[in-house]
Amino acid sequence: MTVNMKAIAAAFDLRGNMISAEPYGSGHINDTYKVVIDQGGLSVNYILQRVNQNVFPNVEKLMENIQRVTAHLGKKIIERGGNPTRETLTLIPTKEGKTFYRDAEGGCWRAYIFIYGARTYDFVSDTKQAFEAASAFGNFQKQLADLPGGPVFESIPNFHNTPKRFENFLNSLKADKLNRAASAKKEIDFCLARQDKIGAVVKGLADGSIPTRVTHNDTKINNVLLDDTTGAGICVIDLDTVMPGSVLYDFGDEVRTTTATAAEDERDLSKVNFRLDLFEALVKGYLQATEGMLVPAERNYLAESGALITFEIGLRFLTDYLDGDIYFKVHRDGHNLDRCRTQFEMTRQMDEQLDKMQAIVNG
Repeated sequence: MTVNMKAIAAAFDLRGNMISAEPYGSGHINDTYKVVIDQGGLSVNYILQRVNQNVFPNVEKLMENIQRVTAHLGKKIIERGGNPTRETLTLIPTKEGKTFYRDAEGGCWRAYIFIYGARTYDFVSDTKQAFEAASAFGNFQKQLADLPGGPVFESIPNFHNTPKRFENFLNSLKADKLNRAASAKKEIDFCLARQDKIGAVVKGLADGSIPTRVTHNDTKINNVLLDDTTGAGICVIDLDTVMPGSVLYDFGDEVRTTTATAAEDERDLSKVNFRLDLFEALVKGYLQATEGMLVPAERNYLAESGALITFEIGLRFLTDYLDGDIYFKVHRDGHNLDRCRTQFEMTRQMDEQLDKMQAIVNG
């Protein structure tokens, strides 16, 4: 489907005419574009994004979440003398004053201020980047600890409910509607062997020993902007999955995406390795940022959270493969199965080094 980006841009209060638009970023879910707007002879960048309504059907509540969160973060940043247009996402309203625009085909679009002089990384190159990313996510959680107005909307129910994800996997395996299970036997067996290890966080949330907090729920390393000059983690992005949840899932996903030596879809598993030095940097950055916030049960489970969430994400890739690749964008045959295999290899290596990881958390 051809997109008329000029018409989309014209719906927002961008104070000028569009010069160009091009796809931007490496996200799996939404369609993201960097647009250049002529503002009095100056070329100014903005982000335009079409929300995937198959994943996020309630766009009104989703955008209410984002508006609440960014407004609260902006207030906190101003209070400490920071720059809110650089340190948190800033929504640009439509010309009618709304948070999103619905086009003639029913597509829902939003616009953000473009943050200059910073970038995302699909994997880190050194311990400083790991430290800064963990610090940014930790600060994000801590600043939202007093978000007013009651619980945020659960945009994807049971998003990080690992037992529920496992139930979905079993249903997809039983159906095997595309006869793909035979090509993933090793991965399926790996899942079945871990069934008894996946419920600790959900159980803790249910009995109250692990607090329910406002969490990001998709803390991939490429969801934080690092400053081009200083390397500091300045802004957490991709707020669609901000929901009630556990910080353990957030920290675990940082471990998953930061400590790997290869891309998420690397086919050669000999290149996939878990780096303990990057894990240590994550722990230091995260614990420094969240000082005084974590309860003992949260801190005690930090080391194990990496393997838990890495397994869960691998499980989701495997389930989507069995279902016919209907959730994650794929770019080749077997793409989701490749992604699954890297996650399970990382899970296996984290299991092997759990004692060392726990010693780092314990200090």
